Amino acid sequence: MVSSAKPYKNQHYAALKRDCISKKTLFEDPEFPATNTSLYYTKPPPGRVEWKRPREISESPHLFVDGISSHDLNQGVVGNCWFVAACSCLALKPTLWKKVIPDWKEQEWDDTHPENYAGIFHFQFWIFGEWVDVVIDDRLPTINGKLIYCHSKSTNEFWSALLEKAYAKLSGCYQSLEGGNTGDAVVDFSGAVSEAISLEEGQYYKDQKKQDKLFEDLLKVYDRGGIISCSIKVCTADPHEIEFKLANGLVKGHAYSVTAVKRVRLGHGLLAYFKNETIPLIRMRNPWGTIEWKGAWSDSSEEWSKVGDTERGNLGITVADDGEFWMSFTDWCKFFTDADVCRIINTSLISVHKSWHEAMHFGSWTKNADPLLNRCGGCANHKQTFLQNPQYLFHVTKEADEVLISLQQKDMKIHRRHGQGENLTIGFSIFKVELNRKYRLHDILTQNCVVSSTYINARTVFMRHTLSQGQYVIIPTTFKPFTLGDYMLRVFTDLHSGCRELTEDKPKVRCWSSITGYPQAVTHVYIHAAEGLQNQDRTGGADPYVIISCEGRSVKSTIHNDTLEPEFATSAVFYRKKLRKPIKVEVILNPSLISPDEFMGQLVLSGSANDPSGPQRLQLRQQGEQKAEMPGTISLRIVTSTQLTAI
Repeated sequence: MVSSAKPYKNQHYAALKRDCISKKTLFEDPEFPATNTSLYYTKPPPGRVEWKRPREISESPHLFVDGISSHDLNQGVVGNCWFVAACSCLALKPTLWKKVIPDWKEQEWDDTHPENYAGIFHFQFWIFGEWVDVVIDDRLPTINGKLIYCHSKSTNEFWSALLEKAYAKLSGCYQSLEGGNTGDAVVDFSGAVSEAISLEEGQYYKDQKKQDKLFEDLLKVYDRGGIISCSIKVCTADPHEIEFKLANGLVKGHAYSVTAVKRVRLGHGLLAYFKNETIPLIRMRNPWGTIEWKGAWSDSSEEWSKVGDTERGNLGITVADDGEFWMSFTDWCKFFTDADVCRIINTSLISVHKSWHEAMHFGSWTKNADPLLNRCGGCANHKQTFLQNPQYLFHVTKEADEVLISLQQKDMKIHRRHGQGENLTIGFSIFKVELNRKYRLHDILTQNCVVSSTYINARTVFMRHTLSQGQYVIIPTTFKPFTLGDYMLRVFTDLHSGCRELTEDKPKVRCWSSITGYPQAVTHVYIHAAEGLQNQDRTGGADPYVIISCEGRSVKSTIHNDTLEPEFATSAVFYRKKLRKPIKVEVILNPSLISPDEFMGQLVLSGSANDPSGPQRLQLRQQGEQKAEMPGTISLRIVTSTQLTAI
């Protein structure tokens, strides 16, 4: 019963249980009492509620009856199908539910030692970056002797009702679970990364290539232990649409758990194996435990005659109104509007599957009258304040790398009883910046906004994007300026990214600055491209790169192969102590691994604050005193300011 999880409300399960056993009493939780405050804040249950312990509901209570299954759960009177759907998904993943329900064998009822039962349980949830251990007593709300919230089909099975109570405690009361997102609950069960996909906006049903790629993605997520759920959105202006049953058997405004993603083999006998014809299917479960899809590939549809008995047996096809059913993936994309895809990101160093490096940072959008200290500048629409947001620097060291970014805000359901609890509208932008940037961005000169997320009032905003080699800054923001809140940023890359927050605005004044000097100006140099370079090999091309140097420091671009017109798109920023020392830009040829690099021309720039700051095209010159012209020009931009927080 030793756990690394943080005890919620400083309640330690093992100590509390020992105390109850020694006193021969059943635990009563003072932090979540058996009163109306734990049930609701505005909407009471439909009847007189009595809190009963499992032994008052069933003669032989158990956590699990015949194991744990996605078929165990049924939704109660509170509108939390999203949570029940997440529990159904959880039941399919032993590695996850054994973490959420720790010590599950020890917590099970033991009729041979009734003296060890203390009416206390505990569950663990991944809350805002850490595992939290939540203690509850076993008093459950009933009406007419029956559980009114989440419950199992077996009347003597209680894992789902007790788990729901622990989650309700985290949220303040049961009513706070009314309305939510299945993906959020899955993240709380697992620490997964949640991605919201709009099947409707993406028009996957009409685009076969996008549909095929999505299926392959979901198949990979499912096979690697991820969790998927889906729903059909409702018209917010029409409350009658919520949980409205459609003619095809699907329910609007209702969360479904995806319990399988499969390529199903068509045909019978050996011919099916030689022909190898398959169809993408997806299986779901309605948390109500009843009411199913009536279309193609439903329980008793004629399409199943195309599938051999062995394949049907492997799939476990049953004809029963148990809430679980199959659909073709095409129909799924057509009739469902939204999906939540929760990936269990593999960060293990030893794995047969792709392993990711994770960087996790916590921060806050905070307000300060000083612009250099303000950290709630709003989205890029607000140009005057946008760069006052938190900034995170990371590197992409491969030629190209897929990067996963998750921005999550704190769960707000506990504030619903006070008329609050709505998510902030959040998002982020990614900028490609100078290769040697160490300090915060204060102006966007030539820094390129590579991509921005959507802004949405969801708990999590997720993005997958392939980035080229270089250095980047992520700027997480609220949509409007001066909106306060807390967030967690997670960045996943193939190789270590060195992700860190940029907190300093400029170089610090140190005790030895009086001797070594302190920067008098800051200069930003952006080398866009070169044209007309001299031929250096038999094919008429070259493999050039560029070096930008200033006061003993330099930045080198990547090598551009077989071209006389390379687009370097390379920038550097220099905090300069000796303004009379120029900035040098050299174009170098990289002929081969065994040959020495060759000089192709250079520029010497004064970098004065009075020099033109717009785009320029300059002729390359030789080294030495003569500095005669050489073939080729460089297009660039250079900006210098004596205010160190200007760039």
